[in-house]
Amino acid sequence: MQVVLLIIACQRGWSYGKMKSMAKKKKPKPFTAVEAVKSMARAHIGEPPPGRVVPDRKKRKAEKHKPTLGKMLGEN
Repeated sequence: MQVVLLIIACQRGWSYGKMKSMAKKKKPKPFTAVEAVKSMARAHIGEPPPGRVVPDRKKRKAEKHKPTLGKMLGEN
């Protein structure tokens, strides 16, 4: 019996279980009034301008090298 199972498992096209089954369909998202109102407003008024990124003052990188005398005199 063991020899027969090994021969069947080694043949091409044979597999265990449902390896080639189709993917499941995605569930539709539940209705939310907020998203509906926002989409209607975007269609009527237009999209809002993109937000700007404000750099964090605490995470600002310090200069790696001291400014040279030529740069210091050139700024004035």
